[in-house]
Amino acid sequence: MKSAVRVQLSFMMFLEFFIWGAWFVTLGTFVLKNLQDTNANQVSVAFLTQSIGAVIAPFIVGIIADRFISAQVILGAIHLIGAALLWTCSGMTSFDSFYPVLLVYMILYMPTLALVNSISFRQMSDPSKEFSTIRVFGTFGWIIAGLLIGWLNWEKSNTLGLTFKMAAGASLLLGLFSFTLPKTPPAKKGTEISVKEILGLDAIRMLKNRSYLLFFLASIAICIPLAFYYNFTNPFLNEIGMTAAAGKQSLGQMSEFFFMLVMPLFFVRLGVKKMLALGMLAWVLRYVLFAYGNVDSNYWMLIVGIVLHGICYDFFFVTGQIYTDKLAGEEFKSSAQGFVTLATYGVGMLIGFLISGPIVESYKTASGHNWQGVWLIPAGIAAAVLVLFMLLFQDKTEKI
Repeated sequence: MKSAVRVQLSFMMFLEFFIWGAWFVTLGTFVLKNLQDTNANQVSVAFLTQSIGAVIAPFIVGIIADRFISAQVILGAIHLIGAALLWTCSGMTSFDSFYPVLLVYMILYMPTLALVNSISFRQMSDPSKEFSTIRVFGTFGWIIAGLLIGWLNWEKSNTLGLTFKMAAGASLLLGLFSFTLPKTPPAKKGTEISVKEILGLDAIRMLKNRSYLLFFLASIAICIPLAFYYNFTNPFLNEIGMTAAAGKQSLGQMSEFFFMLVMPLFFVRLGVKKMLALGMLAWVLRYVLFAYGNVDSNYWMLIVGIVLHGICYDFFFVTGQIYTDKLAGEEFKSSAQGFVTLATYGVGMLIGFLISGPIVESYKTASGHNWQGVWLIPAGIAAAVLVLFMLLFQDKTEKI
């Protein structure tokens, strides 16, 4: 790959995830503080737009980008429209008007996660060696966005509308920059459209393998407590008095980057089952630490809980992707990854988003929330999934 192309792709990844991190981390706090007459239920509904977008995304990428229009052109158009939608969100004060705009934005944004990958892969001779060095700039983008929000003190000054304006500016930049990216024409132009292929349903036969079925169900179940983290960590940290909470949360992405580098060492020594189990155990520990942490003597618990995100994400999701790839074989690799993504970010997190809001709302108090009671619920769910997984799962990697 030419150095100029590498720089282009790295900058594309940086902006792609800077845009998301610029507003998504503090979305719950924005809904509760900047929109009128809102509660935890509205926070869940706002985050639910991610799952809706994840379900619809394969159709946009699978039908339009794969068959009709070049990926870089669609990426540019989406981000230009997205810039206008994000700017519109920044000045809204009513949830009823904010939600439909956010929903349209997420339906458009979620497909871009696949588009940037597609553009990158098409420029690489060996993605297994080259992609990680490009993708890591996306993690940097998310980290920088969080650090900026914390440094500018937008959470404490109740000016989180500016996060949407910052994201809008970055989206405008990426929209224009996308048209300069290497041409990525449709890979399946003229081919017949298959809904089974788009949704990854060709890989459903993998569920005949009992071990993979257990992994698949565990993936859905573990995403339910994950939704609590995305929905309410930032409101929780701000409510209990943590300064620059969004900046502190970026430690989770720093941890994710570190554990991504050392994962191969763990994988060789531990294998699939223990790696997946450690990821789930980290989920349990994180929520227990949140339940008993505070900004005084137990401040360290909050920081450790955030840093555990690297193990939570890498050891479970990345290991799961590797496990899926091994079992699928060449014929169903792409379908299998799409299938498990639909199940986790679509079904699993959708359930989590739906139940987390009412649960948090039920723990509301005169002075805020009983966060200890809230966090022990996802800790219990994660613990139950971990126990069942350890008892029932067998590490078999033979192909289906």
